[in-house]
Amino acid sequence: MDWMAIGSRIRTQREYLGYTREQFAELLDVTPKFCSDIELGAKGMSVPTLCKISRILRLKTDYILFGRQEAAFSEPLALLLESCTDSERVYAEQLLKTFLLAMTTKKDSP
Repeated sequence: MDWMAIGSRIRTQREYLGYTREQFAELLDVTPKFCSDIELGAKGMSVPTLCKISRILRLKTDYILFGRQEAAFSEPLALLLESCTDSERVYAEQLLKTFLLAMTTKKDSP
């Protein structure tokens, strides 16, 4: 396992979604230090932790572990985005990030 590459993929997506390490650690129910160790490749993780990371960051486990990535968008979404201007795509990306963050927060609420 290339733990450094795995950690890099996790960190990149965490930052992309706008989570601080502390917020991410809270969602994972681990310490920020453990998150840091994972992102730096200093520590591995259990399968349950990998599954939580996958769900929170909305990444497939194959991508987290091996960097294999299927098409980023479903076909209908890709077709919609193709018809947008660059500025509209940026706006759509911001809206989608906000929506995904809200949905993740809602799922983790009691």
